[in-house]
Amino acid sequence: MFSGGSYDEVARWLWNFLTSHAKREHPRFEVLLDAGDEREGKSYGARLRLGDRLSPVFEFDFKEVADNRGSLAWGRAMAELTRTRAREMLGGVGQPS
Repeated sequence: MFSGGSYDEVARWLWNFLTSHAKREHPRFEVLLDAGDEREGKSYGARLRLGDRLSPVFEFDFKEVADNRGSLAWGRAMAELTRTRAREMLGGVGQPS
């Protein structure tokens, strides 16, 4: 299905994937994806942001994401991890109306 891809293609896919699952918990979540020079071709760092609150960094190995992004089981696990971290960040923040 979607496995493989260039570093930039996988980065775009990962950003979209994380964003879509975080926004299921609150529409104002944003994803900050670090794919800078020292990570190029090797890994990604991602953080969730809600207002002025930032999550700890999620670490992703490029090859693991590229090889598994077409796997339903892997995607389900990553979606649940993202949504769990988003819910943890919500804490005292009100749900959207």
